[in-house]
Amino acid sequence: MAHDLNYNEQTGRHSFMSVKQSAWHGLGTVIDRYPTSAEAIIHAGLNYTVEKRPLFTVDNGVPDFNAPDVLIHNEIEVPDFYANVRTDTEGVLGVVGKDYHIVQNVDAFSFFDGLVGGKEGILYETAGALGKHGHKIFITAKLPDYIRVGRNDCVEKYLFLTTSHDGLGSIQIAFTPVRIVCRNTLNAALQNHTNCIKIRHTASAGDKLKEAYKMLGITNQLSVELEAVFNRWAKVRISDPDVKRLIQLAMIPNRETYENLKAGKEDALSSNFKNQVSSVFDYAMTNPTQQEDTTKGTLYGCYNAVAGYFQNVRNYKDTESKFNSIMNGTGQSRAQTAFNLCIDFAKNGNCALTLN
Repeated sequence: MAHDLNYNEQTGRHSFMSVKQSAWHGLGTVIDRYPTSAEAIIHAGLNYTVEKRPLFTVDNGVPDFNAPDVLIHNEIEVPDFYANVRTDTEGVLGVVGKDYHIVQNVDAFSFFDGLVGGKEGILYETAGALGKHGHKIFITAKLPDYIRVGRNDCVEKYLFLTTSHDGLGSIQIAFTPVRIVCRNTLNAALQNHTNCIKIRHTASAGDKLKEAYKMLGITNQLSVELEAVFNRWAKVRISDPDVKRLIQLAMIPNRETYENLKAGKEDALSSNFKNQVSSVFDYAMTNPTQQEDTTKGTLYGCYNAVAGYFQNVRNYKDTESKFNSIMNGTGQSRAQTAFNLCIDFAKNGNCALTLN
């Protein structure tokens, strides 16, 4: 899998920082202590600013009087549209409208500055930029304590912030639990709650970032509730056929698959769907991380198998594709569906066939 980290040719470095241990790609800067925001920005290669600049095109041109075969073109300014440009490399990050408001990298970090290193014990752990010119940045901040399942299974708690300078994405601040044993990123939010705040790039974006401090309160509430739910699921035994059935329901990609499953026509299921289900089932049955008392053969382990497949098994073309899948796309929706199915199973001893 490609890493898709931004490579700055001026500095000869990849735009990535992690604390104490390198990421799987082995790139970027590894530091031995938790940094301040100012240090993290430099270590991650995010110490650049972005400018909105006028956007121009050219007309069809007219022949040069002295050289008729040569056309002379005149610039035409494109109204109400601008190019977002990195001031250090002059890389064009994207095209935006007149109402788009840039949130500089330093301002994105400032969301955490009131929390990081304070009494809450929140610490920067990773940061970086993705894309050829570094159009998308991300920051993870580790929260204190854990979600504890049973005696030995711990889930770390993080706040994750990402924003893009290409005009295509909003500012997102998410609560992301990560299971220590297998590093699965779990993205289920409990019913009637949210684990992600999205903020548009408008003139009021700075003020809304300040309001987003409520994410910490949401995180604390989610942590308590998730811990209770996961511990209940760790005591619910589930048979192998029911594990496979729940996985099938969680992985339904479209109406055709739904109708075939509903009618019991497994021979009509696509090879791609059956292969995915098989991979998730193998993860649930044989992966070393599923050997814990709290996971293998339990409803909690079944849920972890779906989330773990998208984090640790499925292949993606690059890191950004993987992130988008886990946070907002197929990986997130499948994990959420699995979460809802597990709720039904814990309550009723079975799960309803629903279209994902």
